[in-house]
Amino acid sequence: MPCPLCESKEIVDYYSNKRRDFLQCGFCNLVFVPNKFHLTPDEELKRYELHQNNPEDEGYKEFLSRLAIPLQKRLKAKSNGLDFGSGPGPTLSKMLEDKGHTVEIYDYFYANDKEVLRKRFDFITATEVFEHLRNPGQEIKMLWELLNPGGILGIMTKLAIDQQAFPKWHYITDRTHICFFSEKTFMWLSNKLKARLEFIGSDVIMLTKC
Repeated sequence: MPCPLCESKEIVDYYSNKRRDFLQCGFCNLVFVPNKFHLTPDEELKRYELHQNNPEDEGYKEFLSRLAIPLQKRLKAKSNGLDFGSGPGPTLSKMLEDKGHTVEIYDYFYANDKEVLRKRFDFITATEVFEHLRNPGQEIKMLWELLNPGGILGIMTKLAIDQQAFPKWHYITDRTHICFFSEKTFMWLSNKLKARLEFIGSDVIMLTKC
């Protein structure tokens, strides 16, 4: 199968365990799980129902602040944004609204109003979303087109380090995780989008639309 991000056919085996195979694109470096190992939407939803993402949970808000704080520093007052993949208990949107911004939410399972995806935004957040994308090339392209010039796409996802560390990485044990980005992948993506790329900490990435 071609790479779901860049559509290259330069694909190699990367790692296999008893549950799934993992492939890597030789062009954009994305590591991904072949379609035949993907969960059905119903199976995927059952896994998400186990998550405890409560807007009143201070620990969860502290986790999200790793993106919220640097994003807030880069936004103009009263910016309008989209929290893409907001989950069952939208929290990041409320945190940014408390700072004076307007935030819409979209989630395939919990807030599936496609009218929201016809608007334009000053910023878009995607926290713990990119690793779940079935068609990352198409979905990232769609998000990018929703951004105004100068807009920011703020992402939280754990980054793959190298092939030696991959088998021991806890991130691959979650069967809803099917795409694994690395720094090289985001560098490729920023070049394709002609975006300014920033790595903030170990799992926060910002792409600014030039």
